[in-house]
Amino acid sequence: MKTYQELANSVVISAKKNRLLSYDNTLTLVGTGRSAFVFRIKSSSKAIKIFFPEFTYIAKEEADIYKELHGISYFPSIYDTGQNYIVMDYIEGRTLFKCVNQGIPITSGHIDEIDRALSMALKKGLNPSDIHLRNIIITANNDIKLIDVARFRQTKDCSQWNDLKAVYLQFYTKRFFPKKIPAGVMNTLAFFYKKHLIPHQLSSSKIG
Repeated sequence: MKTYQELANSVVISAKKNRLLSYDNTLTLVGTGRSAFVFRIKSSSKAIKIFFPEFTYIAKEEADIYKELHGISYFPSIYDTGQNYIVMDYIEGRTLFKCVNQGIPITSGHIDEIDRALSMALKKGLNPSDIHLRNIIITANNDIKLIDVARFRQTKDCSQWNDLKAVYLQFYTKRFFPKKIPAGVMNTLAFFYKKHLIPHQLSSSKIG
């Protein structure tokens, strides 16, 4: 089997627009984010996250945060890190975004588990931030996992999770609220939220 470094080196990303050009045949692309591609390493339970050239500095920051979260089951374990990559658990499941898009119920128990996970991160001295529907996963065993923790050290307050929880409590739980929402609608709402066209701090509740 190739080393993690060799697998990382096999991923070729164009300098223009961060287009994926090629990668090793033992990798399967499973996700594309704002700063990285994520691959599952075939015949394993691990994933490798390869950062775009201009975002390689995030690799060390995120790896260090995962190390601080070590031992908290709500977050993946990491196994190796390099200049532009992190190797971590591959998590089988659906993001909350996919759950809403496909009409799969999100329960109050899931919300409680997310709160618990974020509270445990707070107790580690971190500041959970950038918590959105695409970085929370309900696993095949119905457990909660959180990923993409690179912003957990920022100093400013982030109301995103409290706002999402407020929407869940005030709207999603209501009998006639649609439980299946098109991706385009959710993306549009997220765009308006980021532009502050939808008010932030919808809820006075706090993590922890």
